[in-house]
Amino acid sequence: MSGEQAAQDSGAGDGEGPVVWDVVVIGAGPAGASAAHAAAVTGRRVLLLEKAELPRYKTCGGGIIGPSRDALPPGFELPLRDRVHAVTFSLNGRMTRTKRSRQMLFGLINRPEFDAGLVDAAREAGAQVRTGVTVSRVEQHGPGVPDRRTVAVIVNSTASGGQQDEVVYARAVVGADGSASRIGAHVGVKLDQVDLGLESEIPVPASVADDWAGRVLIDWGPLPGSYGWVFPKGDSLTVGVISARGDGGATKRYLDDFIARLGLAGFEPSVSSGHLTRCRADDSPLSRGRVLVCGDAAGLLEPWTREGISYALRSGRLAGEWAVRIAESHDAVDARRQALNYTFAVKAGLGVEMGVGRRMLALFEKRPGVLHAVLTTFPPAWRAFAGITRGKSSLAELVRTHPLARRALESVDRA
Repeated sequence: MSGEQAAQDSGAGDGEGPVVWDVVVIGAGPAGASAAHAAAVTGRRVLLLEKAELPRYKTCGGGIIGPSRDALPPGFELPLRDRVHAVTFSLNGRMTRTKRSRQMLFGLINRPEFDAGLVDAAREAGAQVRTGVTVSRVEQHGPGVPDRRTVAVIVNSTASGGQQDEVVYARAVVGADGSASRIGAHVGVKLDQVDLGLESEIPVPASVADDWAGRVLIDWGPLPGSYGWVFPKGDSLTVGVISARGDGGATKRYLDDFIARLGLAGFEPSVSSGHLTRCRADDSPLSRGRVLVCGDAAGLLEPWTREGISYALRSGRLAGEWAVRIAESHDAVDARRQALNYTFAVKAGLGVEMGVGRRMLALFEKRPGVLHAVLTTFPPAWRAFAGITRGKSSLAELVRTHPLARRALESVDRA
């Protein structure tokens, strides 16, 4: 179904002139689906575009921490594969220690199920969804744009066995098309940290799965700023590592050694994949004209752990809400004002957390052994970690309220 046909089916056009959607969201991951839901629940005409067919695999550990749960659409049921009550920490395979909690620390999901559920929630809220289309560019000026209130979204879709170009029009656009975002390039997103994550999904027999049930492993790795993880998901384990981009061979060796050390080398992975994560620079823009970016497309994720799902859900919801306001703007001045309000909302919340995360990463790169010792032997540090995963606290609040944590980061700043 073409974009124009979808719009007419939802009442977006009156048969005269081009059909114009209120909000077009590009990318149906957690950020895009969250944005589409937030815009659609207001009763606006929303179109969600996705290049893949759903469900589709994404390289991601799949940890759902407290802030992620809090940002889900009302009534959304998490497709949890496991509930984590224990964390085993190790320092490059040494000094292993397990910490336990009576309360659930966080949940584990498979991204295909999770993402598809979020898209269903957006659809139920009233958003139209199109898959199998690739957005090549957006235009805010020029002969292809009907007026100054409209954005032209140029899409490529496969129809009748051939490649077909279409133009979809919108009053506001949200770019949520991932870390290699074309919409991010249009906005001018700037990055100051790029990391390489490698991951394997490893099916295991019941005896192995039972040993991991309810427990994850976090291994502080041999490369500066690196770490590995094991996340159990029923009859399979998600095993991965992440480190700064630049030496893919060393990162691959870390993953291979990690899997062998765990005694998992004899099991054939069902999926092996890689992914680049990108963190925005402090002065990176989040909008241009009537176009906003959120989630990975905006470089929004926690720099130390590279956790991105909660950032995607929260920034996506904000983008959807402010895109509605931009769509209602009748001139460039008001649209710009609303876009700046979106930027302020992101920076005031997620931006502050990212700032603390950068400082935590710097500390971790210099003193991974100290961090490991503090987490595994100092009860207040473990309680703080548990509070952050449950959503009872945040890194920013931890630094603000705990003098020891504040002094540790201040020492890194001085260094």
